[in-house]
Amino acid sequence: MSHRLPPLSALRAFEAAARLGRMTAAADELSVTPGAISRQVRQLEQHLGVALFDGSKARPTLTPAAHVLQPVLTTAFANIADAVREVSDSRRGPLDVACFSTFTVKWLIPRLFDFQAQHPGIEVRLRTTDAGTGEGRMHGDLTITAEEATGAWDTSKEQRLFPEHLGPVLSPELAQRVALRQSADLADPALAPVRLHTRTRRNAWAMWGAAAGATVPLPTPSQAGPEFEHYYFTLEAAVRGLGIAVAPWHLVMDDVLAGRLVAPLGFVASGYDYVVRRRTSGPLPRLDVFCAWLQAQALANPVPPGPQGPPSG
Repeated sequence: MSHRLPPLSALRAFEAAARLGRMTAAADELSVTPGAISRQVRQLEQHLGVALFDGSKARPTLTPAAHVLQPVLTTAFANIADAVREVSDSRRGPLDVACFSTFTVKWLIPRLFDFQAQHPGIEVRLRTTDAGTGEGRMHGDLTITAEEATGAWDTSKEQRLFPEHLGPVLSPELAQRVALRQSADLADPALAPVRLHTRTRRNAWAMWGAAAGATVPLPTPSQAGPEFEHYYFTLEAAVRGLGIAVAPWHLVMDDVLAGRLVAPLGFVASGYDYVVRRRTSGPLPRLDVFCAWLQAQALANPVPPGPQGPPSG
């Protein structure tokens, strides 16, 4: 290399301080003293011949040079961490799994005890993501997402988990008070105020209507039912009798089979598949074990009741 790089420790100290905004926070993250962070930053400034921080020690601000350097270093250190995870002993360390928040709460967590019982030596760390799951956004080992059912999977990194099926669900108590016996009933303006909506999936009713061949008119602002921030809130509102939700079978099947919800119109395929995507295609035994377990859990899902059919057990 024609240009001598600064010491890695100095770059790491600066990146943490610049990203976190305080020397003390960087010291806590790197398990060193604030004085050590300050010395490393000064060493880097002397090496580069430019100032990286302005302002007081209590409220440091980044210089223009620091604004250029920090994001590049943050990305570089993240890439290094990912590469180390790939080549490290695949029998050790936790698995980082990212998926939609409601999927995590309603499907994955209730089944995770089974994996832990079978494989107590493999730790699974869950994090939620509702802001896109493209390969460029992946920083963990595995992502579970929903995509249009094209069937064009990269089988070295992806596997189809199960198709999504949508259907209207409501509490047994509410079902006794509203007439919901066929899909045409949902065109009744009187039901518009009890149709529940979710901000992160405002097209759910329209998607179900298109898949079921039903007309679900858009409510006027004065008729529209409640809208919730996340699907989990919407489903909980349905369980509590606050309205009718259109929901994926895999998120409500436990509630339907337990009698907390009813699905008088059954469920229809939405045209989306749930997909497991690995960050790497290489052999990783821990990841192979978890993916195989996921596939077995998906195969054990009860079959969703068809349109206007009774729930299956």
